[in-house]
Amino acid sequence: MSDTGYSVLISVYLKTDPEAFKKSLESLFAQTVPSDDIVVVADGPVSPEVEQVLSEAGDKISIIRLSENRGLGEALNEGLKHCRYELVARMDDDDISVPDRMEKQIKAFDEDQSLSILSGTIEEFVNEPGDSEGARRLPLTHEDIVAFSRKRNPFNHPAVMFRKTSVLEAGGYNQDYPLFEDYSLWVRMLKGGSFGRNLEETLVYMRVDDKTYLRRGGFGYAKDMLRFHRHLRKEKWTSLKDYMTGALPHALVCILPNALRKGIYKKLH
Repeated sequence: MSDTGYSVLISVYLKTDPEAFKKSLESLFAQTVPSDDIVVVADGPVSPEVEQVLSEAGDKISIIRLSENRGLGEALNEGLKHCRYELVARMDDDDISVPDRMEKQIKAFDEDQSLSILSGTIEEFVNEPGDSEGARRLPLTHEDIVAFSRKRNPFNHPAVMFRKTSVLEAGGYNQDYPLFEDYSLWVRMLKGGSFGRNLEETLVYMRVDDKTYLRRGGFGYAKDMLRFHRHLRKEKWTSLKDYMTGALPHALVCILPNALRKGIYKKLH
């Protein structure tokens, strides 16, 4: 078993669900290769219930507090400054990592020193992990990841592990494209020569509900998404064909009624 150390980076905020957050932390404490550097960024004030979860975790976590909510990108950038290790695993505040997630990812980095970013399959659930509502599987090889990135996000952010230096060299997360902070970062990393892979195995169970599908749609989301894809064209990462066959059809799905959009996402998964 590898003795490679790694950090975990999480952000919580006012709307964080305390019970889901507690289960997320428990999944980290139960890893076959646990971390001794779990960095939790409180992005502005949090609820008393979340404060209780943070207090109960004690010295198992390090808490970085921001005086006001800055958004996910800036919160993660601030937390990244406090991560002690070169390898950093991302984790959302309501998801659950499978017990050997970190062991598998560390092994991949140990075996391939050229690797800069690695994610894997995420399975969606409503009530209990394993009650799958669908899974997001992505291309596995670097070449396929680059091709896929010209139309869709090539990594599952809640299941990502990356090299801290590679992320910093790419400029870190930014808030120029809300909801696409991670996608923007991955493209900059790939453009800069970072090598990426995805594992076929499920690494994370992602909690979903009807609000999840609401957040994945609407005119505002479609507008922001098209704006981001126009940026990718301006940066010469994508072509007009990529835009017409990738971004535009996705935008159309975004503006469909929520129930219909949910059905399409589940079918695609």
